Amino acid sequence: MTSYSNKSVGAAYFFMLFSFIGVCGIQHFYLGNIWKGVVWLFTFGLLGVGLLWDLFTLPHQVRNL
Repeated sequence: MTSYSNKSVGAAYFFMLFSFIGVCGIQHFYLGNIWKGVVWLFTFGLLGVGLLWDLFTLPHQVRNL
């Protein structure tokens, strides 16, 4: 069974790259991960480590909605 999401990888990368260089967590709010977005917001993207993690795993995060 395949589920389709109305979220796009391109839009998620756009929010990550252009929202204060991803440290605000806007990409997680867009994907519906509210708590993860709040953590990113208050820890500045887990001090940059989370930003690197998102850079490589964002397509997987969008597919797994």
